[in-house]
Amino acid sequence: MAENLEVVNKNSISNDPLYLHIEGNIAFINFNRPEKRNALSYEMWTKIPDLIEECEKNSQVKVIIFKGVDHSAFSAGADISEFKTLRYTAEGADKYNRATLVAEKAIMDVSKPTIAMIQGFCVGGGCEIAVACDFRFSDENGRLGITPAKLGLVYNTPGTKNVVDLVGPAKAKDILYTGRLLGAEEAFRIGLVDRIFSSDSIEKDTLDYAKLICKNAQLSVRGSKKIINEVLMGATKDSQETAQLVIDSFVSEDYREGVHSFLEKRKPNFKYS
Repeated sequence: MAENLEVVNKNSISNDPLYLHIEGNIAFINFNRPEKRNALSYEMWTKIPDLIEECEKNSQVKVIIFKGVDHSAFSAGADISEFKTLRYTAEGADKYNRATLVAEKAIMDVSKPTIAMIQGFCVGGGCEIAVACDFRFSDENGRLGITPAKLGLVYNTPGTKNVVDLVGPAKAKDILYTGRLLGAEEAFRIGLVDRIFSSDSIEKDTLDYAKLICKNAQLSVRGSKKIINEVLMGATKDSQETAQLVIDSFVSEDYREGVHSFLEKRKPNFKYS
């Protein structure tokens, strides 16, 4: 874990542009540059894998939520000031791009479910993070877009695949060719957003959904995530690893607890974490 990694109490106020706080079984990764609509700096990209690793190692954490610190923006994208510094040469751009790819992969590969809670702008790199998550929940003011065409850039393959997987190739082309921003309703209609909540209730509704996941057997949840990711990579039958996941579930303590609780008509008390 990086030395400058900051994990704060939920009541703490952090000056860190990206910080983690944990409430019960739910971890929040917070974008904290409201004066810049939570624009992502190189430093923030490099910190994401450390925060993800902290969540992965923490047995208390069952769900990870990415969010902005206020309602104005999830993240409006890259910090433009770095385009004339770090990202102005091929070497600098390559360094920056590798950092985004590592962060994106960390989000996609973490075993625990991830949710992007979107309020306001979710553009460029912000949208790249959101589409790497398992779910995208938006308030009615959500504005989503991927805008490399407006900057003369080419979007990376993993990010493009995530968009294509969500909305299909024609709509992905629309998003990337035009660079236009989609309102929450259109984003929901094409599959870029999974749910729309009111701005007044999105925090509670997102938490309620996360808690619903937390109540279930985490062996099942994480096994499902693993297998769905394999399917998205082209798998049509079990690998040795996924076949073993299925077999292991039948001999797990949680399976026995699930069966007994069902027969005894009580809520299960799953132990796997």
